[in-house]
Amino acid sequence: MLDYKLVVIGAHFGVWLKDEVSKHKKDNILLVEPVPYNYEILKEEYKNFDNIKICTNALIDHNEIKDFYYIKANSIHKLGKHWASGIGSFDKQHILNHRSKRFKVEDADIESTKVEFITFDKLVEKFLIKSIYKLQIDVEGAEYEVLKSIDLSKISIEQILFESKHFDGTFQEGKKLGEIKQKLLSYGYKIEKLDNENIIAKKWMER
Repeated sequence: MLDYKLVVIGAHFGVWLKDEVSKHKKDNILLVEPVPYNYEILKEEYKNFDNIKICTNALIDHNEIKDFYYIKANSIHKLGKHWASGIGSFDKQHILNHRSKRFKVEDADIESTKVEFITFDKLVEKFLIKSIYKLQIDVEGAEYEVLKSIDLSKISIEQILFESKHFDGTFQEGKKLGEIKQKLLSYGYKIEKLDNENIIAKKWMER
């Protein structure tokens, strides 16, 4: 079993991770990214890093092969938002719900591929994870299912950084987010809102 310094579920193409990754050149790092073109970029970027593992699974609360939807590579420039390449979901409507005056995404901008969705437990088993220092989760609305499924009595995770803005639907925070906050508090985490989109939970006491 291995100790991981960083596990990122929804790594995008890694541009925001470079500083973090550079701090841990000798530590185990796992990057999870199911959008095909982002996965290929990550593989090329870190092909000479023996400490970095990259996988193309998507995480949810059960194991299943199903359709995964994302913005077409040739639509990114047309839509005019670099972050569009990071929008991927098992729910096509979640992507369409991002439509606005400045982001005119349409059905024709979306494609899908079959992806193996796995649980957090399956990820732990697959990559022999013993402990995680920092877990980052950005999975476009599936954060609730992933965090709910993690048995924090079985694995040591010092910090959990996650996107909160889609917890109860696209651009909605509510009851589900409150449930996860209570779970984290019960396991001895201190919760801090980093900005309007992200929360970090840091372990400060044992349960």
